[in-house]
Amino acid sequence: MARRRDMRNTRALPSVGNAALAVFHFSVNVYQFLILPLWLLPWDASWAWTLLPLAFLSNPYWSLIHEAIHDLFYPAARINMLFGRAAAVLFGAPFRILRLSHLLHHKLNRTPAEATELFDPGKSSRLRAAAGYFFQILGGLYLVEFLSSILFLLPRRWIRSFNSRFIGPESVGGILMQNWTGDEAVREIRADGALVLGWFGLSAWCYGEQWPLLLALLAARGFLISFLDNVYHYRTPVNDIFYASNLWLPAVLGRLLLNFNLHGIHHQNPAIPWNRLPLLFDARGDIYQGNYFTAAARQLLGPVALADLPWAPPKASR
Repeated sequence: MARRRDMRNTRALPSVGNAALAVFHFSVNVYQFLILPLWLLPWDASWAWTLLPLAFLSNPYWSLIHEAIHDLFYPAARINMLFGRAAAVLFGAPFRILRLSHLLHHKLNRTPAEATELFDPGKSSRLRAAAGYFFQILGGLYLVEFLSSILFLLPRRWIRSFNSRFIGPESVGGILMQNWTGDEAVREIRADGALVLGWFGLSAWCYGEQWPLLLALLAARGFLISFLDNVYHYRTPVNDIFYASNLWLPAVLGRLLLNFNLHGIHHQNPAIPWNRLPLLFDARGDIYQGNYFTAAARQLLGPVALADLPWAPPKASR
């Protein structure tokens, strides 16, 4: 009975805390994209410096969207979905794009088809692999997510032609496109994509001649989101789909990141909300696989050949 009660406590959603975080992050986005360019910059250009610290809230904001992706933002599914879609619009991409790509990441984690840094020397040179790898981790991941709003506003036959010509039906992207090009999916993605373009178009109008500040803001968000996305998986065993690194961060930064640094715990227990991950980490006596900042810098070593990493036996997804 006690063990069952502990599991209930572990899975309890911090709904009030999540709602407070949503208000905070929505306010930050409204400030950055509307209030700052409309009212503060015309008064005093030095207000632009406030964008610098706020840029580092991009990953905590993604962490909160990540809770909605796993249905952990709020117990009511409708509210969870409503928040996820609204938050994703301000983030810069349709929620379905973010949700399905992330859930497929869990299913295919560390498989050769999905792992960001892996390449097969028999099929690609290191130089070519490095070009794709560094594009993705230095901003390309977010750029592709952002541009998806434009892609899905095109006629559906063009989207399917793009998929068959440039992606391929058997690739990870092809699997995702099969879901995204269904009737209901296209309607949802187009609706959210139109809001994304409207939101950022409005912001561009607000910035006016100071548009380079908006571009810098988006570049900073794109870099931080892309660069820290694979930090928990870089050079980890191939085919161990439940494996990710738990990386040490100072407690205050870990809390700010919604304990996203405990990524190994999350991958093994994706139904556990962010506030309970440290409890499970301590209860299991887990250890950190490295320092967060060191692991991030280590990614700059570049792509890795398949033969240079240990392989784990294939496992069925949970």
